Amino acid sequence: MKVSELRDMSDEQLQFTLNETEKNLFRLRMQAQTERLDAPSELRKQRRLIARVKTVQRQRELGKVVAK
Repeated sequence: MKVSELRDMSDEQLQFTLNETEKNLFRLRMQAQTERLDAPSELRKQRRLIARVKTVQRQRELGKVVAK
């Protein structure tokens, strides 16, 4: 998912995406420990998506503070 797509989402959608991505990352980590992963690159993709979502959330927080 691209940053532009994340910026178009509402705050609730961003939070939902973050929660789902964190759950998925947890499942992937457990799978990596117990069995062989089909696509190890998925771990990196999920971590980066989490970072993107958190970055957009933080930018919005800072934007609200500056706007006041």
